[in-house]
Amino acid sequence: MTEHHGAEGKETGRRSRALKTAGLALAGTLVLGAGAAGWAYWHLSDNITGVDIDNALGDDRPPKPVTTPASSAPALPSEALNILVLGSDSRSGKENRRLGGGDSSGARSDTAMVVHLDAGRTSATVVSIPRDTLVTRPSCPRPSGGSTAVAHHSMFNSAYEVGGPVCAVKTVEEMTNVRMDHYLEIDFSGFAELVDALGGVTVTTDEDIADEDSHLRLKAGTHHLDGTQALGLARTRHGIGDGSDLGRIGLQQKLVKALLEQIAAQDLLTDPARLYRVADAVTAGLTTDTGLDSLAELTRLGQSLQGLSASGVRTVMMPVVRAPSDPNRVVAEEPEAGKLWESLR
Repeated sequence: MTEHHGAEGKETGRRSRALKTAGLALAGTLVLGAGAAGWAYWHLSDNITGVDIDNALGDDRPPKPVTTPASSAPALPSEALNILVLGSDSRSGKENRRLGGGDSSGARSDTAMVVHLDAGRTSATVVSIPRDTLVTRPSCPRPSGGSTAVAHHSMFNSAYEVGGPVCAVKTVEEMTNVRMDHYLEIDFSGFAELVDALGGVTVTTDEDIADEDSHLRLKAGTHHLDGTQALGLARTRHGIGDGSDLGRIGLQQKLVKALLEQIAAQDLLTDPARLYRVADAVTAGLTTDTGLDSLAELTRLGQSLQGLSASGVRTVMMPVVRAPSDPNRVVAEEPEAGKLWESLR
């Protein structure tokens, strides 16, 4: 009997040690997993550059729309929203210079779109603003102090060049009388990396493209583009139409639809590795207002757009005509432009 109990005790002890070892291993795995998740969250949030636009502009802005409060707070925001989205030809960083940002300092807004999300966020209107539009650029606060001077008959994209995101937002608000609720800016490398992380985009072109400046050559037809090619398409202007910014806007709007369709085709939630690559690409070259400068805030915005599909997005260009003072520039065509902006308030 004594020997039997001794053998049983040894076996019980071995099982106990095995269970303890397994438990410690599981606990270690959970801690490492939580640590990795925490690092990933910190890394993605740290990617984002935030700019306090609301504080810089103060109260001298178009009013926010008055919304009727719901009887109970919705799980996700659903009110109408206006977001100024800029594509920046930043010169900072080796990758941006390789992709065409140049060697000089500073940056310009190569692409400008006002994205209006309708109430309910199942439909949207994307309005492109030609960068060659002549506007009255308002006085804007400088990050280093002081203010820029008012400039008449100034190219629209000069607002970003002289005063950064704050001046870009103020200029858009003054020319449209529409309040920009948020600001999003992505640079050359960030856009190319996003397209690559999504596996490329499929776009159909109506004519051959041969643009030495954007380094893109495509035959008319349907093409699956990688990030560098998609960026080239977004920047192409001399290889199509009359070589103006207006032809490029048509290509950029095709890209917007193609990106939305590619995102919808990805089941990112079942592929954590790809989800991380996409999130890392989205945030790596991103500058936002301080209302969107964390992963949690961007995720909440993204979740509120789950009902928005490519078919629910209307792309238009701000109505323009050739500027009387310069045939290479355009000005807003009135009253059509005014009516368009009024519909987004």
